[in-house]
Amino acid sequence: MPRQFVDLSIYLENDVVSDPPPFAPKIQYFTHENTVEQIVPFFPGLQKADLPDGEGWAVEQVQLSTHNGTHLDAPYHFHSTMDKALGEKKPAITIDAVPLEWCFQPGVKLDFRHFADGYVVTGADVEAELARIGHTLKPLEIVVVNTRAGERYGQNDYVSSGCGMGYEATMYLLERGVRLTGTDGWSWDAPFVHTAQKYGETKDAGLIWEGHKAGRDIGYCHIEKLHNLEALPPDGFFISCFPHKIRGASAGWTRAVAIFDDALMASA
Repeated sequence: MPRQFVDLSIYLENDVVSDPPPFAPKIQYFTHENTVEQIVPFFPGLQKADLPDGEGWAVEQVQLSTHNGTHLDAPYHFHSTMDKALGEKKPAITIDAVPLEWCFQPGVKLDFRHFADGYVVTGADVEAELARIGHTLKPLEIVVVNTRAGERYGQNDYVSSGCGMGYEATMYLLERGVRLTGTDGWSWDAPFVHTAQKYGETKDAGLIWEGHKAGRDIGYCHIEKLHNLEALPPDGFFISCFPHKIRGASAGWTRAVAIFDDALMASA
């Protein structure tokens, strides 16, 4: 069977709602027609007519946060320390220190598209979904959650769509050896607009970013803004999601890909 690839990443692009407006990426495109002046200083005396078809090069200027596009969050993003529950609280690792073996492992997909926007997934929900798909978690498997947000990408309500993974659900995975997870939502946690409403009613700050904050107890990474999870079966594939190596950073962009290969699976 030939190797198959499924692109799990969104585009970095202008004019598509993938982040709240103040945090959106900005890309300026320079085309072959308007870059000759960039080349001329390297070659004194060069004229536009001297270049083939009078064309320069194509290049882009990009203004980004490390959390734009499909990206991998490091434990450092969640909190300054990690692994308290493992008996040794230590400084949280940044994206350049994330173990590479975490980033290429068998994948498992949990389908939570039926949950309402803003729902906080529990440990019992995770256990029930694993039972439904007949999968027993193994250490270092990459677990991704398919929420309703995936179908809303590109729409104005994308950032507020989908369920989120709560502290209990996240710890359920981490306690079984999972160290890298992912979601097609804007955040691993429930969208802020829904959490803000609950916080307004309860004033319980423990509700804020509870899934992320599980990293205080067991350090882990997660991928946010995945795409195409609907195309994946529950298991039987690998995920590759190596992050860009940014020194001391809280996240790095990744071209997340699902890989299907019978030989690869047999050797795992």
